[in-house]
Amino acid sequence: MKNPWASPLILTLIIFSAACSGPASSQKGKTSPPVSSSPPAGRELPSSAARYADDGRRIITIGTWYDRFYVSKHSSIQDNPRMTEPVTAQMQLDAVRKIETKYNIILNYVNLTFEGVQESIATSIAAGAPDVDIYEADLQFGIPAALNNYAVSLEEMGLRNTDVFGPQTVMKYLALTGQQETFLFSPSSNGATSAYVLAFNMDLIKAANLTNPQDLYDRGEWTWEKWREYLRVLTRDTDGDDTSDIYGFSGYWTYLLSSLLLSNNTGIAPGLTETLSDPKTVAVLEFINTIYNVDKTARPWDRSNWEINNRLYAEGLSGFWIGADWIFNEQGGRELPFEIGVVPWPRGPMGSFEENRHSQPQGNWYFIPRGVEDPRLVYDVIFDWINWYDGDLSIGAANAWSRTMYMTERNYQYASMMASKPGFDLWENLGTGFSLLPMLFSEQTPGELITANRQIFQDALDKYFK
Repeated sequence: MKNPWASPLILTLIIFSAACSGPASSQKGKTSPPVSSSPPAGRELPSSAARYADDGRRIITIGTWYDRFYVSKHSSIQDNPRMTEPVTAQMQLDAVRKIETKYNIILNYVNLTFEGVQESIATSIAAGAPDVDIYEADLQFGIPAALNNYAVSLEEMGLRNTDVFGPQTVMKYLALTGQQETFLFSPSSNGATSAYVLAFNMDLIKAANLTNPQDLYDRGEWTWEKWREYLRVLTRDTDGDDTSDIYGFSGYWTYLLSSLLLSNNTGIAPGLTETLSDPKTVAVLEFINTIYNVDKTARPWDRSNWEINNRLYAEGLSGFWIGADWIFNEQGGRELPFEIGVVPWPRGPMGSFEENRHSQPQGNWYFIPRGVEDPRLVYDVIFDWINWYDGDLSIGAANAWSRTMYMTERNYQYASMMASKPGFDLWENLGTGFSLLPMLFSEQTPGELITANRQIFQDALDKYFK
């Protein structure tokens, strides 16, 4: 069967850049509606007055939803409580001091929260007074912001013959369908792998006398059915109250869905036509429904606390969960009292070990909002801030942080392989409000979920590509 990810249409949809990378946050798994308001076509938003400190230095502010290190307000590498590489941390802090002097600026960030970034984009830019000088945006709201004429293009800033369009040693760009200019950019190399792996508790695997899933993957035996067997074995009641305490799987449903779609060589919105109703996608939904509602080997979803649905692995209560370098950094990794392994997602019945894709273009991408004074200055400041290694990728090893977070070289190599084989699916970027929760709570069957949403996805794709 022809690989749908390999069609010319899909390859031109989004990525002229390298595979996406970038640190994420604990809010990253949320699916939220994108920016919807837009200025009239062709209208230039008014320029906002720049912000200055009392000593005359311009204040450049990054709008994000998690803590950034290092910026002007930091005076010591110890200001980062999760600092693991003191040598490179000091280089980053020293780079901030140089940037302050070179551009006569103060560089800081404001944590707007995940929802707050979206609200800020939708309100302050439209009013012509952006809250910040540059946004760090997840693609689900970064892409709509760019398409809504809320961002200054790289070409408009005179960057055509610079690194971002050339060797991309420091910065890479993201090209969007139907756009003659480019608006989103991100660091080319910052140590992240941009893959969401299937992590597992090696101690629980060994205690159950199960074969290491990594060995099964290497032998071409890691499939949905094998994983289902493992989930059944690992789910158990430890205190005799007839309620499972340890579950085979728990984790963000968004990444579970995206990963299993890739593992079955399919997607929901990979092109001009929805494929929610495709048999391969139906199989994905039916499998998820099975582990949640038939086998009951996936931990029931907690509507009240997004994070707890994945974070319970740190208490040894999950056999498998969603893993990534940032997750191990924020939710627990090397310091936990059990061994963690990671493995690519098991092959679906209609997937292929050779053809399957393993990751999505995602992560955090910057854009400079319209209305910011002297946007080229803002870009140059951020470029130098990212380029703390002065273009020498051997300094500190470009992937040292990610290697550390993945705990073992074998874990890291699986994640790197997955990141090197991206697929493409717009389902999270269309603002449909799609959710698996009605199915996870047995409020809808997989068929009913499809019936309720397939036309919504098609309408959203028609609007997206018009």
